[in-house]
Amino acid sequence: MLDAAYLDKIAAYFASGDLAFDFEHGDEARRQQILEYLERLMDLADEADALATKLIFKGGYLEALSGAGTPSEPAPASGESDQK
Repeated sequence: MLDAAYLDKIAAYFASGDLAFDFEHGDEARRQQILEYLERLMDLADEADALATKLIFKGGYLEALSGAGTPSEPAPASGESDQK
């Protein structure tokens, strides 16, 4: 389901200027199709961003990857006091 090659093709289509050319030289129906495609792509990008944030921060995944948040000393057990 995750097809990086297809994303590469889209990126190349954008970077080459072919999409801009198709838009500038297309008829009204083609222009509308391009705009709708780009709008859908931007909506999906927003969803992907929100999902990535949720996945990364859920359960401290980001901290686990970076090694941050790992205590060097265990916390005192419940009922124990640091004062003597």
